[in-house]
Amino acid sequence: MKSLTQIYIDGAFVAPHGTQVFDLISPTTNQKTGEVVLGDEQDVDAAVAAAKEAFKSFSQTTREERIHWLQRLHNAVAAREAEMVDSMVSEYGAPLAFCKASASYAAASIRTMIDILVPFDFVREAGKSKVRLEPVGVTGIITPWNASNSFICNKLSTAIAAGCTVVIKPSEMSAAQTQVMMEAIHEAGLPHGVVNIVNGVGDVVGSAITRHPGIAKISFTGSTAVGKSIAKGAVDTMKRVTLELGGKSPNIILDDAELGTAIPMAVFGAYMNNGQACIAPTRLLVPEDRLAEVNALALAAVKQVRVGDPKDAATTVGPLVNKRQFERVQGYIRLGQEEGATLLAGGEGKPEGLEAGNFVRPTIFTNVRNDMRIAQEEIFGPVLSIIPYSSEAEAVQIANDTTYGLAAYISSADLDRARRVASKIEAGRVCINGFSHDPHAPFGGFKQSGIGREYGVYGLEEYLEPKAILE
Repeated sequence: MKSLTQIYIDGAFVAPHGTQVFDLISPTTNQKTGEVVLGDEQDVDAAVAAAKEAFKSFSQTTREERIHWLQRLHNAVAAREAEMVDSMVSEYGAPLAFCKASASYAAASIRTMIDILVPFDFVREAGKSKVRLEPVGVTGIITPWNASNSFICNKLSTAIAAGCTVVIKPSEMSAAQTQVMMEAIHEAGLPHGVVNIVNGVGDVVGSAITRHPGIAKISFTGSTAVGKSIAKGAVDTMKRVTLELGGKSPNIILDDAELGTAIPMAVFGAYMNNGQACIAPTRLLVPEDRLAEVNALALAAVKQVRVGDPKDAATTVGPLVNKRQFERVQGYIRLGQEEGATLLAGGEGKPEGLEAGNFVRPTIFTNVRNDMRIAQEEIFGPVLSIIPYSSEAEAVQIANDTTYGLAAYISSADLDRARRVASKIEAGRVCINGFSHDPHAPFGGFKQSGIGREYGVYGLEEYLEPKAILE
């Protein structure tokens, strides 16, 4: 049983002022595995004070000094990769393969930011003037429970590259993973106050960060509802915000695509990270005259999905993060049937032999209309909706008929055609013929999927303020 009783402020592990204790529950067994003492508003005040003091000197560091600190951070995180995998599998329940990829990405994102920082031009010309890009200030980083440490590393490395100091609020449900990350950050030996971490719930620590006048910017990844709340709270002190929010990503299978490849890939893609991924392609748009063929291929593919212990390398779908999320997904599975969609696979209840944990039967609905709630709302579980379309123009219309716009996917034998369709899709990222990631390319959402961008030069500029110097 783990007892996590410290937060990280001004280069030291300290006992929080807060006294609330949060139980850590295994999603695989629903047994208590530990507890964490959560911080409060006073802890946020202390963290911000340390970050503000550190900002005075850290904001003046050179590119070479920041690269030095990023390299030390990279080395420290990479050295703890195995522990990060173990804690993520146990605490979060994602399959082993996904956790390995996530932990690897955590370290790789720091290395990528070094590569971006090396040629980055902090002084530019505009007309006859000089424009200096200067660090925005103390940054509040608020991360979700899915892939917690990779989110922290990407945001933190970008802030350091810009010369910002940070106060991080991870999800309270990721406390064991956060403990490993805190230790790695401490081992990196960054200047005191550059990185501060306060465990806590959103209504307390998250709200305090949002309101705090000493914080200049917030970078948040999470639900659209919480993102809206942060944006409203941030405006009182005119905080800059980067919000990476929810998604209901379309996966358009054009009529010339090779279905034998595209459909199994679509099924497994929808179930990535147990379906708890904002970029998951959970709306599968297919030609209506090939719907029967698609249904057969999807049914065959879902039979290959292995639900089980996330520590087993053969598992492709593990448990959902907690009972609340399990019940939420069960509600959507009931709703889909009530709305008149055809249940092709899965359904309510738990897979046989997995009754103890928060396991969901991988579910596919077909004959789904895009106005159904299961097609419009982010379910965040292994539930796929197959939506037929009659023409390419209708496929684009359906794809864009959503309040979200985070990611989209297109499969076609004709690359030029796929690019043409991609140009019409309202989403921050569009992947063609597969699930790609480029850490140099911007990532963020159109519409209610967010504000601003992360990754690459675009992400770095979000942490910088342009100052024009006219002579």
